Parts: sequence; C-alpha cells; structure tokens
Amino acid sequence: MNDIDIIVIGAGVAGLSAALAVAGEGHDVTLVTKTELVESNTYHAQGGIAAAIFADDDPKLHAADTIAAGHGLCDPKAVDILTREGADRVREFAAAGVRFDRDADGRMLRGLEAAHSRARVVHAGGDATGRILELDVSAMVRANPHIRIVEHAFLKDLLVRDGRIAGVALLEDGSDVTVPAGRVILATGGAGRMYPYTTNPVVATADGLAAAWRAGAQVADLEFTQFHPTAMAVGEHFLVSEAVRGEGAVLLDEHGRRYMKDVDPRAELAPRDVVARENFRVMQRQNGRPVMLDASPMRDEHPDLAEFLAKRFPTIDAYTRSLGYDWSREPIPVAPAAHYYMGGIRTDLDGRASIPGLYAAGECARTGVMGSNRLASNSLLEGLVYGRRAGLAAVHDADDTTWTPQPLRNSATGGVYDEPPVALATSPSAGDDATAEDVWDRTRIQNTMWHDVGVLRDASGLTHAVDELGAGLAAADAHAATAPTAGDADVTALENRDMLTVGYVAATAALARTESRGAHARTDFPEPRDEWAHSVAYVRR
Repeated sequence: MNDIDIIVIGAGVAGLSAALAVAGEGHDVTLVTKTELVESNTYHAQGGIAAAIFADDDPKLHAADTIAAGHGLCDPKAVDILTREGADRVREFAAAGVRFDRDADGRMLRGLEAAHSRARVVHAGGDATGRILELDVSAMVRANPHIRIVEHAFLKDLLVRDGRIAGVALLEDGSDVTVPAGRVILATGGAGRMYPYTTNPVVATADGLAAAWRAGAQVADLEFTQFHPTAMAVGEHFLVSEAVRGEGAVLLDEHGRRYMKDVDPRAELAPRDVVARENFRVMQRQNGRPVMLDASPMRDEHPDLAEFLAKRFPTIDAYTRSLGYDWSREPIPVAPAAHYYMGGIRTDLDGRASIPGLYAAGECARTGVMGSNRLASNSLLEGLVYGRRAGLAAVHDADDTTWTPQPLRNSATGGVYDEPPVALATSPSAGDDATAEDVWDRTRIQNTMWHDVGVLRDASGLTHAVDELGAGLAAADAHAATAPTAGDADVTALENRDMLTVGYVAATAALARTESRGAHARTDFPEPRDEWAHSVAYVRR
C-alpha cells in the first residue's frame, strides 16, 4: 500500500463510499465538503435504490432495463458492474444498519418505478431514502478514525504538476488554502442549479466537473440533462417522486384529460425523458401553465387515501400540505425540472480520470452507466458502487498508473467511435476584451440555460447559448483572476463561473449532436440518427 495523501471532495453517497473504501484499506483520507457533511444531492433524493436482490429478479434483468433507458449510449461493462456489485452493496449497507423499509416480518419492501421490468426499488423512510442513507452512512464516516472531515471548504481548482494531480486549492473560512495530495477523488454531485427549475439543492453548482475541465480532464455526454417530469410548479420546485406515479397517480392537462396514454403504452411509467417532454409540450399549449398530478386512482386500493399518502410519502405529503394542497382530494400542479446530469468527467471502470491521480464518482462522473437517460433509482446505486471502486483504486494504484482513454464504445451496436476528443477553448466568444464589469449573475445563467439548453432545443437557441455563455465565461474568468477573496460573495462568484463553464460545454455538445436521443431533444432533429449512436469526449484546448 502506498502512503500518498488522498482527498475526497464531496460528501454525498459517492464521496462517503469512496472515503469508507479508502479507510477500509487502513489508509487515512481527508473528506472535504463545501457545506455541512450531510448537505448533498443524496440527502434530498426521494426515490429509492434499484437493486436486483429479490428472488424473482436478476442483475442481468436490471442491466437490460438500464441499457434500454440509456438509448444506445451505455457501456455494457459499466452497467454489468453497477447491477452485480450494486446488489452486493445494498445487502452490505443493510447489514451495516442502514434503515431500509421492511414489512412486519423484517423483509425489505420494494416498489416499481418507470422503465423497470421488476419491482426492485428499495426505500428508507418512505420518500426520504436519500436522507436516511446520508445520515446513516455519514455516521459511519464520522465514527471512522481514518477519515478526517473538513466542512465549509469550497473547491476552487485542482492543482496539476508535471501532468499529474498535485493537490487542491480550497476556499476555507474565507481564506485561500492549498492542500497537497497525490490522489483526488471528485464526488461533487450534479449541476442542476444551472437551471431556474431544479430539484437539486443549492450546492449542485458543477464545481468538481468545472475544475476537472479547467485542469484538462476529458468530459463526455454533457448534452444530456435529465429533467424530472414532476416537480412542484410552485414553492421550491420540490420533487414529487417517480414512486408516486408507480403507485398509480396520473397526469392531467388543465381540462382534466389524461394524456400520457396517447403518447406511450407505458403511460405515466414511460421513461422520464418521454414524460418530461410531453409535460413540457402540454404546458406550452397551456401558455406555460403547469400540468396536474392526480393521486385519486390510488383510492381503489387505499380507501383512506390521506392516511396512505401520509405514510407512504411523508415528505411530499408534508410539503404539499404546507402549500395549502390536500393531494388526497385534489390534483397538484407539477412541471419538469432539471434533476440529474448523465454527463461528467470521463472515467474508466475504477473511477480513474484522464489526468493521473484524479478520480471521479457519482453524478459528476461519466462512467458509461447512464447513457443518454438515467433509469429511475440508479443514481444512489452508482454512488455506492463507483464511489467504492474509486476509493480502492486511489489506494492501490501505483504512482505511475495512467489511464489512457480509448475510443468510446456504445451499447447499441458495439461499434467504436474513432474520432479523438473534441478540443474547445474555455471562452471563445469574448476573447481578451472581457472585464469584471461584464460578470453574469445567477439569474442570467439560469434563464439562458432554461430557454436555450432546456427540455426542448434547436440550433438557433443553442448557437445563441454558445455565444452568450462563452462571453459570460470569459468575464467570469477575468473576474476570478483579479478579484480578491471575499468569503461567501466569492463562493457565489466562483459557483457562477463553474456553471458558466459547464453550461458552455453542454451547449456546444448539444449543438453538435444533430439528433434527439434520450434526454437530449432537438425540435429541428426530432429523431435519433444512427451516425450519432456514440458518445463524444471533450477536452479544454
């Protein structure tokens, strides 16, 4: 075992799993999070964890469902690892004391979610799976003497020396801090805060992904943002879990007509991208007014619907009632919202990125598992599986271990895309003329992404986004180079820079992909095209 310093950035399920894996090998590790230990996308995840752990199921069936949802861009080897090792990880954490929901006889309960061929989704605390998982696993982390926790430390950049990772630059308690490390595992979550409508918490600002891009790491699939079909259209855009439709809720337009049966034979249980696009189209026809989610069909099996909803979905029930809705008696208004990022830092099957010493896991990584559309309840599972694999690789890799990314292979045909990664400038539109006075605020970033790189896209909007976001990024880079450190205000500016970075690459990738596939929907290219049955990697010039 080497004695090199290992740092994990991010404290969702992927980061916690990575830290535990490192510590389990008897190695010390530092776990860094920009807020409190438990604040992450994991904590806010309502859906469960998909795992083939029941007698009528098999990891191969779970893999087939995952690949079907990914619309031709999944890596079959990555999916096989996810479904096989995922079942082991769920059993392992259940045995370690994670409080999964069980029946009176102690058997784990399970539910059916969209595009799954079996009821295989386990929950904890009803619709609070992420919160329970985060609390239970973070308690294991706090109790481990090999894990040092650093809270309220923001990742500014990765340090690279002689082509290898050398450490991280942090903003901690308002001061710049440089921490040397030979291994850095990024587990910084998603990028949902690029959009005004998102189910993601305030910490989801693409920090690790943007830092990896600036350092020269390959990224891939950034055109694929999954929009959850049903977030509350009022209040904090609170996610109304897929499991609600799994229990029988249906979608209605403003006239009370159920429309999903006309769109897909699976109706409300079609893949998320299908449901989100149709919800968006219906809203367009209604001049932007939300669609309605009606739980009343559940009454056939649950006569006391109010009691059932309060027990099965306690978090959603409490939130909807706090807004004045009794969803046991009336439909609730919902709309699509940015939910999950399929793209990220390109890694191998052990979390290695293209920069030696850099690893990534969870939502900030592109392992090849998700393809162009994530299967419901696979995200927490990916964090458990690939966080652990990244942690083990960071411990056991030799100092000269290098992953040289090969051409990307897709799951639809097994074919290889032979083109090298596409190189992009950081901010081509504004050049050297950008100044700090041109810096964008959060609202401008979010509105540009929503209107031009949102649920439905076209060449005109994407071209506009590339130009505008490029100019905004140049201004943010100029500001970052000259502005003094200023605590919370500086964190906000750095987060905005990170989102502009990732938004710019995402818009460029979406403009290049002249087809519709999975979560990427082009109104000017509405069908998938065989020549695009591959992923594309991007690097910074």
